[in-house]
Amino acid sequence: MFPLTINELLSAIAIALTFIAFYPYLRSIHKGETKPHYFSWVIWGLTTLVVFFAQLGDQGGVGSWPIGLSGILTLYVALVAFLKRSDSSITSLDWWLFLMALSALPLWYFTSNALWAVVLLTFVDTLGFGPTFRKAYNFPLEENLSMYEIMALRNLIASLALEHYSIITLLFPTVSGVSCLVFVAMVRIRRLGWPA
Repeated sequence: MFPLTINELLSAIAIALTFIAFYPYLRSIHKGETKPHYFSWVIWGLTTLVVFFAQLGDQGGVGSWPIGLSGILTLYVALVAFLKRSDSSITSLDWWLFLMALSALPLWYFTSNALWAVVLLTFVDTLGFGPTFRKAYNFPLEENLSMYEIMALRNLIASLALEHYSIITLLFPTVSGVSCLVFVAMVRIRRLGWPA
């Protein structure tokens, strides 16, 4: 048996953190304690999977695997949230974000440039937080924050596990991790009752 490289070890840690983050989140959805906005999760799942393929194409290697796993689990959260009838208020902005996420694939195909697809997907993924921010601002007790805290840490470790560093491989996990931290801070402030 060959010893793991540092990239493989970091990727394995990031994959373990992905499962650690998603398991209690999914369990809390099943119990009705967490009511995610499923449309955000559809957008995040699509964007994450496309970025995963872009990272692989840019030689991200084993550091890309946690992002791919996250994309699959994110779409599963969207499905469970939909089946559990979680927050289903879908606005016209939500539809625009969804269409923008879908537009990244033809953009990548026609330009043969994964960078523009990743930039667009990172932008859409960040905007995809909109419905979740709106819902959590109004109902801060309906979110499980440990998921977002662990995912911020996971994104840092997955970034360190990448075999090739570039804007294509680093932009998405960095911005996604920062978005998770901003979201956690907002919800914690709202739980303290500020602003009223």
